[in-house]
Formats: sequence, structure tokens, C-alpha cells
Amino acid sequence: MSRKQNKRQPLAKSHQKRNKGIFWATRTRILSWYAIILCFIFVVFVPAFRQVLYARINSRVNQQITEKMQIFDQLITGKTQFYENIEFDEEPTESNRLREADNRLIQPPKTKEELRAFLDAFLGNQLPEDDTFLIMLWKGKFYKSSPRARPKELSRDSQIIRYWAGLKQPETGEKVIPGSKVDSIVYLAQPVKIQGEVMGVFVIAHATSGERGEVLEAVTVIIQVSVGVLFLALILTWFASGKILAPLRLFTQTVRKISETDLNQRIVIDGQGELAELAATFNEMMDRLQGAFVSQQNFIDDAGHELRTPITIIRGHLELMGDDPQEVQETLALVMDELERMNRFVNDLILLAKTEQPDFLQLETVDVWIFIEELFAKVKALGDRHWQLKAIARGKIVADRQRLTQAVMNLVQNATQHTKNTDTITLGSVMRQGQVSFWVHDTGEGIAKADQQRIFQRFARATNSRRRSEGAGLGLSIVQAIAEAHGGKVTLESQPKAGAIFTIILPVEPPQEQKWN
Repeated sequence: MSRKQNKRQPLAKSHQKRNKGIFWATRTRILSWYAIILCFIFVVFVPAFRQVLYARINSRVNQQITEKMQIFDQLITGKTQFYENIEFDEEPTESNRLREADNRLIQPPKTKEELRAFLDAFLGNQLPEDDTFLIMLWKGKFYKSSPRARPKELSRDSQIIRYWAGLKQPETGEKVIPGSKVDSIVYLAQPVKIQGEVMGVFVIAHATSGERGEVLEAVTVIIQVSVGVLFLALILTWFASGKILAPLRLFTQTVRKISETDLNQRIVIDGQGELAELAATFNEMMDRLQGAFVSQQNFIDDAGHELRTPITIIRGHLELMGDDPQEVQETLALVMDELERMNRFVNDLILLAKTEQPDFLQLETVDVWIFIEELFAKVKALGDRHWQLKAIARGKIVADRQRLTQAVMNLVQNATQHTKNTDTITLGSVMRQGQVSFWVHDTGEGIAKADQQRIFQRFARATNSRRRSEGAGLGLSIVQAIAEAHGGKVTLESQPKAGAIFTIILPVEPPQEQKWN
């Protein structure tokens, strides 16, 4: 088995481990979480709904029995005056119903006999709502109720009747009776007094079993409907999640088709949203990766070619070298020259690799006037040209002096290789709007428009160049890398037969992420 196959085998195993079936699929997990959330909502909602209905029933019952008790108290204490033969122009209210019950009561009772007569008349003419009972207890014993039919929990000798008969103060509350049909009894008890003596207790009681039974029936219906809704919602969620996750399946299929020899696969973007943005981001990443792989392959091919040529030359001359001292000396000189060229090439590659490291620049304060004068003194030794220095900027910048010197010198070296002895090379600088520019202008052969972007690539040379430069085509790439490391850029203005102007534009202050020496 080859090394390449050995590398792919663990990937296949890991893919098999990740593919654990439908129960581990994203679609199933979305459905499961959706079901859990809905069930949690129903589990919380149903009891809360029941308690809210119970609270409303209790509030309504309390309001009704309180209103009845207030009317009874007004009647028995004489706070309300009555008139016989009352006629109602509108729908009678609870107060009017009680007044209409017995128009014979003109004055409130003042004696025991009048009180008993009042109670007989009052209870005999009342028709309370369902499950509501008006009960009168006289001297600790059951006296009369309306209606007469009562549940056994309210029988004459029941525990709650005996409890109410002993009350001396008004009381409101609720008695829960476990295991009974009435469930619980909401009541309001009011002692009845004549001349300061408690003669009995008037009680308005309401059994909650009827309303609460209706509540339980409503809750049962809600549960049944909720189960159906939940089931339908899960089915719709299953299909909706499949529709939503379809781009992810397409994403997976596309990724599986991508290999080291086929980087052309892309995801078709349909619609908008996070998944469409993910697909667009993936396509952009693949564009960058494909460009990087192509650039890497071209770099390997060009580097191999650049190194193969001097190695072939050296090997050929060493194999043919004889014993003649002069021939040996010539061969050694040629070999040393080729080795020196290989050394420069390797150093350039190392420099380009270092541009990606955070400590590539060693920043310091640089006086532009002094810096450009020192550069001009150095460049005049590069060749027999008409050298000129113009527009020297005044001011200081923060930069790596050595790297900046290397960048400008590469531009000047490039200019000398594409000019003749009669041509002029001008060096200058200018500072404005927070930027400093270093430019090299030559009157040489110029650069075609089609080559002006390409020549900054590694191993690239102008197609209209009349001579092969001594370097490997990395000089302008190094210049661009140094400028970008400072947060700047390199520009080119040129026309064929009209020379070229290379300009390095840098900020006076470098980016914050750069580190000082």
C-alpha cells in the first residue's frame, strides 16, 4: 500500500465513525429538540391554564357571594329603604332581584320574632344560582336553607355546619373536602344580631365541583387537541427541516467531490440567509485555496526550474573539467558564479517566507532626508547611468530602515537592468497626507500594460524585455512584500518605449499590529 493510500485510510474510517445513522442526523436532532420544547410548553401550559381558570372561578364566586351578603346585610340593618310593587325599567340587577323577592319587607327586623319572619320570607323567596346555597343557622342549629336540597356535605349535622354555627365573627374562606363530589366549598358567613345578641349565622356557600368539572373537561379537550397539534407539528417540522437542511446535504456532497486534483467544485447558491452565506463563504474559501494551490504549484515548478538550470550547468562543467590548470580555474569561476546565483535565489525565497512572520519588521524612526541621500550615494555604484535626485521629502517616519533600503535598491537594480548607459534614472521622495512615497523613474524600454500587474508575481518577467535579468524574478515580489508589511503598497506607471515609474507608498505610522524592535 502506498503512502498516499495510508493517508486516506484514516479519513475513510473517521467518515464511517461520523456516519452513525438517522438517529444522529441533524434533521433528527432538530425534530427531537422541537418535540422536547413543545412538550415542555404543553406540560407547563396545561396546569397553568387550569390554575388560571380555577382562580377566575374563585374570583367570580367570591364576588357573587360577597354581593349577596352585602344585600342581605343592607336589608337586615335597614341601610336600604324599600317600596312595594317595585317595577324595573331595565334588566334587574342582583340587588333588585333580592328586593323584588319580598316586597312586604318595609322595615328591618327589630325583634326576634320579626327576624325569624324576615328570614322565613327572605329564604323562602330566594332562587340562588346552581351550586349556591343560602343557609341560616339559628342558635347553634340548622334552621333553614335555600334551596332545600343540599349535598350531604352540607347536611344538618355535617362537620362544616357545626363549624359555621359556632362562629361569632364574619368569616370568608374555602373548605376542601377530599373524596367528596363537591370538591370544595367557598363560603361567606355573617353572624346575625338583634340588640347586640348573636341569634344565628347566615352563610352563603358555593360548591365548586360544577365549575371545576367544566374546567377539567376543557383541559381534557385542550390536551387532546394539543396531542393532535403536536403530532401534526412534528410531521411538518420533519419536512421543513429537510427542506432547510438540503443545502447542507449539497454542501456535504460537494465537499466529498473535492480532491487534491479537483478543486473546481462549488456550491450552487440559491436564496438568502445564513446557509446561502455559508455557501458563498465556502465558495470564496475554495477560490482562495485553488489560487493558493495553483500559485504553490507554479512556485514549485518555477523554483525547480530556476534551481535545475544552475545545477545542470555546474554538473556539466565539472564532468567535462580536465587537468589543465587554466580550464580548472575557469570552471571553478563559473561554478562559483552559479552557486552565488543559487545562494541569492535561496535568500530571496527565505526573505519572502519571513514576510508572513510577525517579527519580519524591526521598526525605528527614520529621517527621510538623510535616508534618501544615503540611498542615492549607494545606487550610483550600480551602473553607468545618468543619476538624478529630485524632490527630497523632509520629515520622519516609523519604518524598518534595512527592509526599506532593500526594497528601494531592488527597484533601482531593476531599473538598471532595463536601461542603457544613455538613459536616466531618477530617485525621489515626497511626504503628504500622512503618507511618504519613494519613487524610482527610468527612461528605459518601459513595460507593456498587460505585464504591469503580472511582473509583481514571483518568477515573473516582462515579455518585452530585451535581456534576461540576473535574478530569478523575485525582486519586485520582495518589494511588494516589504511595502505591504509596512501597511503600504507599490504602484507602477509605464508605457512601452517611455520608461517606468515605480513608487513605494507607506504610511508615516505603521499599522498597530507591527512590533517595535
